[in-house]
Amino acid sequence: MGNIVEEQSVHQHARFNLIDSPWIPVVNRGLVSLQQIFSDPALPALGGSAIQQIALIKLFSAIAQAAHTPQNDQQWYEYSAEALGQDCLRYLADWHDHFYLYGQKPFLQMPAIRAAAVQEFGAVLPEISTGNTTVLTQIQQPKLLSDADKALLLLVLMGFALGGKKTDNTVVLSPNYRVKTKDNGKGTTGKAGTSLGFLGMLHSFYLGSSILETVYLNLLTKEDIQHLGVFNQGLGRPPWEQMPTGEDDEVARKLKDTLMGRLLPLGRFCLLAENGLHYSEGIQHYSYKEEKVADPTVALNLTGKEGKVLWVNPEKRPWRELTALLSFISTPTFDCPQLSLPAFRIKNKFATFGIWSGGLRVSSNAGEQYVSGLDDFVIATISLHRDCFGQTWFTEWQKAMSQLDKYASTVYKSVYQFYTEQKLEAAKQAAAAANQFWQLCEQQAQALVIACQEITEDQASNPEPLNRLYRTFIGYSYQIYEQNTMNETGRQMETWAKCHPRFVKASSSKERAS
Repeated sequence: MGNIVEEQSVHQHARFNLIDSPWIPVVNRGLVSLQQIFSDPALPALGGSAIQQIALIKLFSAIAQAAHTPQNDQQWYEYSAEALGQDCLRYLADWHDHFYLYGQKPFLQMPAIRAAAVQEFGAVLPEISTGNTTVLTQIQQPKLLSDADKALLLLVLMGFALGGKKTDNTVVLSPNYRVKTKDNGKGTTGKAGTSLGFLGMLHSFYLGSSILETVYLNLLTKEDIQHLGVFNQGLGRPPWEQMPTGEDDEVARKLKDTLMGRLLPLGRFCLLAENGLHYSEGIQHYSYKEEKVADPTVALNLTGKEGKVLWVNPEKRPWRELTALLSFISTPTFDCPQLSLPAFRIKNKFATFGIWSGGLRVSSNAGEQYVSGLDDFVIATISLHRDCFGQTWFTEWQKAMSQLDKYASTVYKSVYQFYTEQKLEAAKQAAAAANQFWQLCEQQAQALVIACQEITEDQASNPEPLNRLYRTFIGYSYQIYEQNTMNETGRQMETWAKCHPRFVKASSSKERAS
């Protein structure tokens, strides 16, 4: 009887196909399948953590690019989200057998890696506490994973695996490949995932009114891919069509040189086991630092000798990075190709759209990555009108952010001076006060975007919403100063009045011009 139950369980597992089976978290809908993603235009937005959402968008983009990649802007204009959905459904039907989680061709897995040691699922999930790590909340406790959970975990590990010794790098599939092992035959420390990097890269993409529209907005053309100039093999083939046999075979080298290889990096070679997965380092992609190659969703600065990226910072929310992310409107500093390449065709076709930014901040010690202290997942969305992709809006936004920086600096200096004169620890208290100020300002981030939009080059400009926000931000400064200082004794009251923040009235560009 036990054997019959076990065979039924195995058979049930074997039927889990990512196209038909629900495994993708969607807001207000629970879990859905890939078929539903491309057939239901009413699905609102993805659920899950920041890195899960990024990994899913990359998978959807890989399917979309494989199903239909427009030649240029004109072909993209003539296309639609609905047409893309139908093309993706036909494509998935053709490749249905390659999306099973188990079997002879398990999705994004390497059966040949079964010689590697089995790692527990909790050990490769960044939010799970393992070893002697303190458990603070229930979410940090290990849990049993469903097939849906395992499918999502595999997808995330392809680009966002934490670096460290959890990989069994003694197992090498490509002959004469020496990157994973030391001279003594022992395995090296696993590198951080290509999409994660040292501290956790900030990823950004366009957000539509539905998941299907989001995929359409982020669809790159063949001219876009050529313009990137970093993928010598162009678009390439998605790995489920042809998986590599090792870390450095011909297929692996092509993935390193194609857009598909960045959408699905195969940074870990995995094979699901009963209570974990066989786990080893996979393909090592080009570095943003030396080779100056990064995911298109990552903002990269190429002006120096080494490439620099925007990192996730829980204390500096993504809306504060909007100046860098949208610098292509004026004089580029950082370039996020996923935003810059389709920007003006999106502006011409859509009146409103969003920008999603997020990622995971991590710490590192002796090659081991982990989530600790202030590290956290970060997600932020900002809605934009097409007018925001003009020089007038961008100039006003730059000026507004500069003004906010001055306010935050004033808060810091005022609190710092107060505690210094009271002979107390000043730096930490001042930094905490400035951070609290930014947290309050975040509540008005969307309003600030709209207020800057009100400043136009014609006579219809309305600077009052922006000036009203400046007065709100000054009010926040006073509020934070009062919360972080004391004025009970005579000496405190004297110091409190002396160090109280003082501001010069801010004005819009339109007011200054007049």
